[in-house]
Amino acid sequence: MAVHDGPDPMHAAAIDDAAQALLFAWDQAREQVTPRLSWPQLNALLAVERAEGVNLGGLAAELNMLLSSASRLCDRLVANGMVERVPGRADRREIALYLTPSSRGLLAELRRIRRRALTETLERMSGAGRAALLRGLTEFAAAADDEGKDGAAAAAAARTA
Repeated sequence: MAVHDGPDPMHAAAIDDAAQALLFAWDQAREQVTPRLSWPQLNALLAVERAEGVNLGGLAAELNMLLSSASRLCDRLVANGMVERVPGRADRREIALYLTPSSRGLLAELRRIRRRALTETLERMSGAGRAALLRGLTEFAAAADDEGKDGAAAAAAARTA
């Protein structure tokens, strides 16, 4: 039995092409809904959505950026009415971040447009192709979730060491 270090180059190219198609659909939806919203701003909104009430340090860690950069990014989102800063309950000096109703609506519209674009593409595929894609993406999501959990556990262990 041969040992594999990953997908062969032909599969890797096909995976890269598919990922590009998915990213294109995501970016097209972002452009339709928010032509002035950058990728970092969208990523910040999604991070706040996943962890409502996150503080600035948590947002910076989630986005893998410096605290000062996350602060400037947050300033722009607040100025655009996308994020609210609320003093923390336990420590009033700590600021919690929350989505505004307009940013919630924006994310819902973004997802609606993205799903429509993906549905149109999926309708051009065979039933067997759609089923295989679903199986593969389900497995991919589970593997990515496990990787994220492993990374979070390692980061927590490093902080307490």
